[in-house]
Amino acid sequence: MQIRVLGSGAGGGFPQWNCSCPNCKSVRAGAIKATTRNQSSIAVSSDGEHWVLFNASPDVRAQLEGFPEIHPKNKVRGTGIEAIVIIDSQIDHVTGLLILREGDPLDVYCTEMVKQDLTTGFPIFNILSHFCGINEHSIPLNGDAFTIPNIDDLEFTALALKSKAPPYSPHRNDPHEGDNVGMIIRQISTGKTTFYAPGLGVIEPHVEKAMSAADCVLVDGTFWTDDELACVGRPLLARKIGHIPQSGKGGMIEVLDGFDKPRKVLIHINNTNPILNEESEERAILGQHGIEVSFDNMSIEI
Repeated sequence: MQIRVLGSGAGGGFPQWNCSCPNCKSVRAGAIKATTRNQSSIAVSSDGEHWVLFNASPDVRAQLEGFPEIHPKNKVRGTGIEAIVIIDSQIDHVTGLLILREGDPLDVYCTEMVKQDLTTGFPIFNILSHFCGINEHSIPLNGDAFTIPNIDDLEFTALALKSKAPPYSPHRNDPHEGDNVGMIIRQISTGKTTFYAPGLGVIEPHVEKAMSAADCVLVDGTFWTDDELACVGRPLLARKIGHIPQSGKGGMIEVLDGFDKPRKVLIHINNTNPILNEESEERAILGQHGIEVSFDNMSIEI
């Protein structure tokens, strides 16, 4: 199984265009050892030719242009992307669909709740019907695995996660199963699995089971502390907006320390997170716990 990290940052990327927090200010000035980041997305393949795109961030054009494996081959137009899996209807994960409007109809896999959001509160599917069109495929939430045509040797199983729908969702304050999912990606021939969840607010028993059994976990690395945003003037707490911080009791470090098997990689890293500074104490702590920090264009082979 081949995984390409197309974007490793949270919403807004790093540096964020309108932010002068210590990280953004320092990386612009070249004052810290840090790498800029696009907004989070990955691509997965079993053969290096046919790929599934997970989420379509606003940075998708640049991400795909920097990914030669999916460029058109022997014809004027084409792509190695066979399908797009959308794990939630957040604006950071779906706006890029509009950038992909020039080609054939997009094969998009999502839950019924995500489909509802993207045809009502944020009607991207409706808009795209006037351009390339959408072939929408429903993701099951009953534990059944599904496959994707032309993606040989991989199967996918969605796990419902506790989360809030986006602000524009008709059921923003009425959570439904399927508002957000994690994904078990399994290579059929080897049995090896990756668990992917860039947004994790609660480690429920079924999520813990999937993470402990995986060969690689690629999970929420948004914030270091619960009050990280509050410390830069935004009165929001990480857990309140659906992200488990890395540090502190019950944090992601403590969670990942409980697993012996998987390779542990963080993705969806907010511009305020001190782990972006590769020489920071926080980054060193992650290393001591065997936890990696993903970066744009990172390749993972399982």
